[in-house]
Amino acid sequence: MRHSSKAFDMEKLLDAVAALVCLVSPDKVKAISSRVRLTVAHGSTSVLSDMVGTPVASGVVNQLVKAWQSTDVSSDELASMLLAASHVFTKTVAEQSTELVWTGPTTPFVSARRTEQALLQVINTARTTLFITSFVAYDVSSIVKALNEASARGVQISMLLESSSEHGGSISIDVIGKMKGLVPSAHIYAWTKKVEPFLEGCVHAKVAVADANTCFITSANLTGFAMERNMEAGILISGGEIPRLLSNHLYALIDTKVVSVV
Repeated sequence: MRHSSKAFDMEKLLDAVAALVCLVSPDKVKAISSRVRLTVAHGSTSVLSDMVGTPVASGVVNQLVKAWQSTDVSSDELASMLLAASHVFTKTVAEQSTELVWTGPTTPFVSARRTEQALLQVINTARTTLFITSFVAYDVSSIVKALNEASARGVQISMLLESSSEHGGSISIDVIGKMKGLVPSAHIYAWTKKVEPFLEGCVHAKVAVADANTCFITSANLTGFAMERNMEAGILISGGEIPRLLSNHLYALIDTKVVSVV
């Protein structure tokens, strides 16, 4: 029972450390850790509380002190925990950013990028490779223009689109044929060789990945309504593992001949 209590107290301390490094700057964390090394848990409330300037930050510092007082963690150990947590948090934030993307009615309470803006960012930042998937694709002039500009600067463009019913797919319009005319340099792929349990499946994913470093995952098709009128939600991710994994998966679909060029 005592062991369980100690583990719980340590978890509370770790939560408090995480809350602090997420709230204040790395320089402030360094200053707090230096002050921690010079004090002891039971005399630290007044010593540390004057190091931050907002009520929210002060509350987080008090939470840290209270959690610290419930453990036998030394001053040096806590200072090292703060520095290590701050370093990991700062590095993670620098390596990956995530943004909410929304098209449709907005509110004054949440700020979000628009779908067209996010998709154009992915296309415009591509330097070597760009992979886009969509269920349907009608002529969206800004997107077509950006794709052709990407091709002109040497980007290899791959697109996976749903086939028309005439070519074994599920939509009435030949979006693949249209896209070939609009972006002639793009490598267009279709999912035609389906096996169980995917025989009745379709290309319903809507993603865009540039250079395995930036990706946009969205509910929006490549249509004017999706860019301007529908309620569409998505997430724009720069850096980190997700863009790389998504890119690897899409190109693996080509390599394993799940999808084929048309």
